[in-house]
Amino acid sequence: MRAKELARIVLSDSSLRKVHRKYPFRITDHIARLIHSLDDPIARQFIPSELELEEDGGVEDPLGEESLSPVPHLVHRYPDRVLWLITSRCAARCRFCTRKRLWKRRVSLTEENISRALNYIRQRRGIRDVLISGGDPLLVDEELLERVLHSLRAIKHVAIVRIGTRLPLSDPERVTREKILLLSRYQPLYVNIHVNHPRELSDSTRRVLEEMASAAIPLGSQTVLLRGINDDTETLRGLFLELLRHRVRPYYLLQMDLMRGTAHFRTPLSRGLEIMKGLRHTLSGLAIPHFIVDLPRGGGKVGLVPSAVESLRDGEVLLRNRQGGLSSYPLEVGEFDRLMKLLL
Repeated sequence: MRAKELARIVLSDSSLRKVHRKYPFRITDHIARLIHSLDDPIARQFIPSELELEEDGGVEDPLGEESLSPVPHLVHRYPDRVLWLITSRCAARCRFCTRKRLWKRRVSLTEENISRALNYIRQRRGIRDVLISGGDPLLVDEELLERVLHSLRAIKHVAIVRIGTRLPLSDPERVTREKILLLSRYQPLYVNIHVNHPRELSDSTRRVLEEMASAAIPLGSQTVLLRGINDDTETLRGLFLELLRHRVRPYYLLQMDLMRGTAHFRTPLSRGLEIMKGLRHTLSGLAIPHFIVDLPRGGGKVGLVPSAVESLRDGEVLLRNRQGGLSSYPLEVGEFDRLMKLLL
C-alpha cells in the first residue's frame, strides 16, 4: 500500500479528519508498506486516533522547552549542552510526538536565527555538546546542514555534535551515501536514531545503518515505551539485540512524556522497571539501554533502575542474583548508613 492510498482510507473517517485538522497526518510510502493492518505496531504509531483530542491532563510543552529557549529554537536546559531545533519537518509524524505543538508552527533557519544561535553558543564556553534535532535534521537541505555542522565545528569549546533522526526508519532511501559522507566529515559526530519496534528494521533501514556505521559514525538509539506497541520484554529484547547486531548501541528507553492527547500511549512507570528487570542477565550490557523519565517543566532526564537489593543490614547486603536466588555481599564498617541514603 502507498501513503496516498492509506491516507485516503484513514481520512475517510470523519472523526479522524477532525484529528487531522488539529494534528495533521503524514506518513511515507516506506512506512505504509510496513503496515499489515490498521491496528498493528507500526500503524498505531502513525495513524491518528480520536483519543488525541481528549483532555487527558497532558500539556503542549511537557518538557518546558520554550521557557528554556534563550534564543529562537535553541533550548539550554543543562549547563554543558544545548538542543538546537533546526526544523519542524518530519518525513512522517509520530502520534505520540512530544513536539506536536510545532506541527503547524513552522521552524525554519533564517539568517538571523542561525546567527543568534551560533553567537549564543560561541559566547558560552561551558557548552561542550550540541544536539541537533527538530523535526528531523536529516531532511534539511544538505547545503544548510553542512553550514550548521561546519559552523559548530569551528567553535573550539564544542567537543561533541549529536544528531537525532528518525529518517533511517521512516524513509531510508532519503539517507543517501552523499548525506552519510557529509556527516562523516564532521567528527566527532554521533547519530541517535529513534526506533520503537523490531519490524521497523526493514532491509533498506539495515542497509543505511550499516553504511553509517561503516563510515565511522557512532550510532545510538532511543526507544519510547508505548502501550500496546512495545511494552513487553520479548519485543524490546528482540529490538535491542537486532540494533546491536547492526552496530547501533541502545541508549535510551524513554517513558512517554506528558504531552497532551497522548495518554493512551503511556505506560505506568512500574511497567518500564519490570521490563528492565526482565532484560537484566538475558542480554549483554551493551544491548540494555538506560530507562529514562524526562521530568516535566524542564526538570531534566532521570534514570530509573529496578533494584537488585533484597535487604540491607549491618555488615551485609542481600542481592538478587542471576538465578533468582540471593547472594550476600559484605559491607565495610560504617557503610550501612551511607548506603541506606543512596538506595532510598
